[in-house]
Order: sequence, then C-alpha cells, then structure tokens
Amino acid sequence: MSIFYDHKPDKAIYIAGPMTGYPEFNFPTFFAAEEVLRGYGWEYIFNPARFDENNGFEWQGLTGQESLSTFGMSMRELLEHDLTWICRYATHMALLSGWENSRGARVEFALSEALGLEYVFV
Repeated sequence: MSIFYDHKPDKAIYIAGPMTGYPEFNFPTFFAAEEVLRGYGWEYIFNPARFDENNGFEWQGLTGQESLSTFGMSMRELLEHDLTWICRYATHMALLSGWENSRGARVEFALSEALGLEYVFV
C-alpha cells in the first residue's frame, strides 16, 4: 500500500501521538482519532497506526513495552515514512493526548512547526 498520492491535496492531516508504553501501542486511540477526523470531513489522513497495520504489524494484545527490533522495525525506518509524508502533504497535524511525552511525536511536531502547519487536538 502506497502512502503517497499522485497529486498534492489541498488539505491533509497527520495524526501524531504516543505509542510506546501504551497497551497495543495505542492503536485503538489512533483509529478512533481517524474516525473523528473523517467525521469532520477530512479525506487525506495519515494515520501511522493504520500504515503499520496495513503493512502487517499485528498489534492486538501487545503491551506496548516490546522493542521495535522484536518486529524487525526501527525508529529510523518508521520516521522515514512519517516525516516524508508530512513534508510532502501535511497542511495540519492532529495531536493526541500525551503527544508531548513521545519521542517520535515530538520529532513530528518539530517538523510541523518548521513547516508552519496548523494543529488540531483530537
């Protein structure tokens, strides 16, 4: 599944929030936020939990304490996809509760600040 479009959307939103340390890596919260955003009319949404799930990551029942390397993943690889999408498409960032305590979400937020994106809290 490609995360890239053949055009630049007028409005596109990225969901940022904590995963590590949360039961099931907080995927249910990311999925709920995605539904809320769709309900508000957002068409172009990058949900990193959805991306991981669509690429075979089986999150159900995990504690959130597992090392990414256990799954053949690294923070470098995960951020590569996420930050590339933000740079190419994002006009907004949806911030989930606790985002400020997440290494990855803080990096995503810093990039969004540099790009001048708008924020919504979900």
